[in-house]
Amino acid sequence: MSATFSRDLQYYRFCLYGFFKNLRFFEAFLLLYFLEQGLTYLAIGTLYAIREITINIFEVPSGVIADAMGRRRTMILAFLFYIGSFVVFFLAGSYAYILLAMILFSFGEAFRSGNNKAMIFHYLSLNGWADQKVHYYGHTRSWSQMGSAFSALSGAAIVFFSGSYRYIFLFSVIPYVLDLLLVASYPKVLDGELRRFSWTDISESFRKVFRALFVALRSLLVIRIIGSLSLFSGYYKAMKDYLQAVVAAWAFIIPLMTGLDHEQRSSVMIGMVFFIVYLLSSMASRSSGRFSERFLTLSAPLNLTLALGLAFGLLSGLFYVAGIWVVAVVFFVLVYMVENIRKPVGVAYLGSSIESSALASVLSVDSQMQSVTADILAPIFGIFADLYGVGWSIVMVSAGLVLLSPLLIITRKNG
Repeated sequence: MSATFSRDLQYYRFCLYGFFKNLRFFEAFLLLYFLEQGLTYLAIGTLYAIREITINIFEVPSGVIADAMGRRRTMILAFLFYIGSFVVFFLAGSYAYILLAMILFSFGEAFRSGNNKAMIFHYLSLNGWADQKVHYYGHTRSWSQMGSAFSALSGAAIVFFSGSYRYIFLFSVIPYVLDLLLVASYPKVLDGELRRFSWTDISESFRKVFRALFVALRSLLVIRIIGSLSLFSGYYKAMKDYLQAVVAAWAFIIPLMTGLDHEQRSSVMIGMVFFIVYLLSSMASRSSGRFSERFLTLSAPLNLTLALGLAFGLLSGLFYVAGIWVVAVVFFVLVYMVENIRKPVGVAYLGSSIESSALASVLSVDSQMQSVTADILAPIFGIFADLYGVGWSIVMVSAGLVLLSPLLIITRKNG
């Protein structure tokens, strides 16, 4: 089925929102910023885990707050948390301040992510385009990846001329102020039905998540869909920043730009690589709808991308260990592309496999499980990286998940 939705003003607002939101000039350099601050890989892994745990906890009451404040105001609050975190990252000089910045960033993520998706799905429902979820979400997500591509080049330029990873956080404030103003311009109908704030509603939200978890556990199909999505997305979240270390190691030995210091060479190489990564990811996300239509059921592309994504990660680690940097980077890039193809497919498959009344709660469970998986894997990546190096860390974690993945394959019997 081809896309039939209208590219109206709100469509471009959603797309522009994603573009600005992904102008995180620090994202392609976050791991290197932590290393510049003297942190070990284990300490970095704990930061990632704390980020996911905080998001995990606060995503649940964020829906109640959105019901009381309106989705637009809640999103504005999220951007204020983001801006505060960028300022603290810029000023930070110790693990404690970096931890504070990471927690503020997590608050922003928790109050933003679910509300934006809810507004998109609500808008599709209002216009009778509910069957266009894969296409519409894929299109808006592709603009996010284009923002990331532009962000990578801009971040590289900031690091190149400033000589420090610290300033990329300060420049990241600008697009987030613009996004705050953009969200404020959304039509009021996207606020949803406003209700009085109640602590009882918050406790009920937690109970609703547990009830949705119970509903999910009654269906083998839903278990496997959530398991497949959370395994790979958690793996992707925990591993994706290690691409920075791979490219930085490559920049150290490549006989180009020898007149520059290592930090400048790294920034140029990382900026170029991530620019290509996000352009390809944008294309992958935009093509997710057409990709899924090549199969009779949505289970087939979900199974295929799970196997390929983990295999690409394993091969990237093996080539990194062997010192074949270019091939290691290529397979790492393929992991990014797989995540952006399978995400819209998985969300649509989950939505078509449960009652519409339970969709929001089960999507919340899916998000929670992805965060839990990342919570577990991030410190494991860090411990192995400190003990055996980045390459072997990627190899060992990827190999372990490859062995686990057959348990999550969706067959006719369970799907």
